Amino acid sequence: MKNLGFIVIGVVLTLAIVAIGAVIYAKSTGFAAKATPPRMEAVVANAALRFAIPAGDRAMRNPVTPTPDVMKDAMEHFADHCAVCHAADGSGDTETGRGLYPPAPDMRMDATQRLSDGELFYIIEHGVRFTGMPGWSTGTDQGRDASWQLVSAIRHLPAMTTAEIETIKAQMPRSPEEIRAEIEEEQFLSQGDSK
Repeated sequence: MKNLGFIVIGVVLTLAIVAIGAVIYAKSTGFAAKATPPRMEAVVANAALRFAIPAGDRAMRNPVTPTPDVMKDAMEHFADHCAVCHAADGSGDTETGRGLYPPAPDMRMDATQRLSDGELFYIIEHGVRFTGMPGWSTGTDQGRDASWQLVSAIRHLPAMTTAEIETIKAQMPRSPEEIRAEIEEEQFLSQGDSK
């Protein structure tokens, strides 16, 4: 009975130390989304992500053959759904991507390219909690095929040509501000023509 009391006290003290550490960490680092995650936080988060992906999913191989037509569809899908955060070239260097916490990763780099096909597919389908990465699963065969196509697109990012990047930029949705500016410019120019 005495040992049980020591165990309870040990657990309570451990939880109190962890809670105090979390408060100190939060106070010292803040909750600003534009902050750069400390290295230890990034290591722990990446380890937690890899641990959370079921082994069966990690082991899956991409069943979609990256034919020219598949890659065209994949890159159009990337332009429409991914490039706003991850950039047309996969660098993550966009206003939205830099504003996330953690920032959108440069998917051309080893940290992403080392992930298995199954890990990439799982992340696309389910998203990543506590980040800006949404889950895109539709629960349909068509949606799963699109996610596998995106895996092929991600694998291609390090080898993208300037022409491919420009094509993706042209396919990206425009922001309301860009559309508004274009309308205002057209209105201004059309008023000049009427004079």
